[in-house]
Amino acid sequence: MTLDRPSAPPLFLLPGDPLRPRRPDPHFAAEAAAARSAGASAAVLDHEALSAGDAGAAVSRVPRGAGAVWYRGWMLPAGRYAELAAALAARGCRLLTSPAAYRTAHELPGWYDTFRALTPRSALLPCAPGRAPERAALARLAGPFGDRPVVVKDWVKSRKHEWEEAAYVPDAADTDRLASVVHRFVALQEEFLTGGVVLRAFEDFDRAVGEARVWWLDGEPVLTGPHPDTPGLCPAPDLTHVAPRVRELGARFVTTDLALRTDGVWRVVEVGDGQVSGLPAGADAGPLFEALVSASAEVRAGGRTGS
Repeated sequence: MTLDRPSAPPLFLLPGDPLRPRRPDPHFAAEAAAARSAGASAAVLDHEALSAGDAGAAVSRVPRGAGAVWYRGWMLPAGRYAELAAALAARGCRLLTSPAAYRTAHELPGWYDTFRALTPRSALLPCAPGRAPERAALARLAGPFGDRPVVVKDWVKSRKHEWEEAAYVPDAADTDRLASVVHRFVALQEEFLTGGVVLRAFEDFDRAVGEARVWWLDGEPVLTGPHPDTPGLCPAPDLTHVAPRVRELGARFVTTDLALRTDGVWRVVEVGDGQVSGLPAGADAGPLFEALVSASAEVRAGGRTGS
């Protein structure tokens, strides 16, 4: 149905500066400015309070009755995101990405089946932080990969900057090496380990091309740019096969990281929730925030529901 009342722009919620809590964290200051330039308002979140489990205190500076909210900030565990959603709802605010949709896009088990044909083969094994799986379980997990190389990660993150010690296994059948890498990965992740251990088939990508990060809103690409790790490279990926999978996933605001395999095929390296995906340093955030404001207005005017 169409609402009679005029639509208001969404509120953007960003982490506050720990030293000056009423101001956005300097990392997100340009995004706060972009939100205001797009005609929206911005409020700050106490990220430390939220991380400590006090969601009510975390949103104490959010205006009551603010309505629709986009979060733009640091990655949150899905449980903490759900607590944030509940605390905002108690203040008359509604996150435009639901907790269920956030988990779907943020954690590999939520998006892997949808993108299975476009992304490296993966095998998952749940485990708790600080408790790496036993060797026998790892050997069974690695079995389908034969003697091919694999990459170790969790539901959300890898340790690619500690490639040799905590990410790459040249031969999945080498259980000693696999166990060593997995144990080191789990140790380095500490309490931030999410879900468990994932083995991903290693694929050889063209490093000279670099990764692209594509931002999708309601199933349409609204911004394509470099991955934050390779800001000087601006590849232009083929999205022909990716777009239908993004729409099938059903989450409103997501990112896909794509890399060109050495055989010339574009592959989805990662899927993420757009609220917690980073922009390269110095990137113009204006077009992204303009799209988010416009889409939010369309939802309220046209009766479309968030995911």
